[in-house]
Amino acid sequence: MTLLKDFRHIILYGLTLAVLIFALKWMQWKFLIVDNAIDIYIGLVALFFTTLGIWVAKQVIKPKVETVIVEKEIVVNQSTEFILDEAALEKLKLNGREYEILQLLAKGYSNAEIATRIFLSLSTVKTHVSNLYSKMDVKSRTQAIAKAKQLRIIEL
Repeated sequence: MTLLKDFRHIILYGLTLAVLIFALKWMQWKFLIVDNAIDIYIGLVALFFTTLGIWVAKQVIKPKVETVIVEKEIVVNQSTEFILDEAALEKLKLNGREYEILQLLAKGYSNAEIATRIFLSLSTVKTHVSNLYSKMDVKSRTQAIAKAKQLRIIEL
């Protein structure tokens, strides 16, 4: 108890100083706000619009991702042994020479190589190839070969 009496003046002095410092800081803050109110408001508005601009820019630049599903029929041959589909061959109405030229096309020969191989002129081979395209309803060698494989009328 005597110890509290001895330090009573010191504690009272310390509390008084704390209250005075608090009052001074509060007045300093109040005057800071009042004196610089316009600057503070301008800064807050600038900060708001800067943040808004960054957000809008990210929304505009964000790539648009679109998922596209492509369905494609894939023909899978179950057997490894080639079996000629004679019904498909008869349906195309290919003659023997056109079928022979189709087989050579599938092996990768050019028109000139086919002509020398089967002893025909180049123009005759071109005519046969053209007839082959129209009967198979294709426009190129690769389409003709792909369709022939699909119909199972050639082997590779």
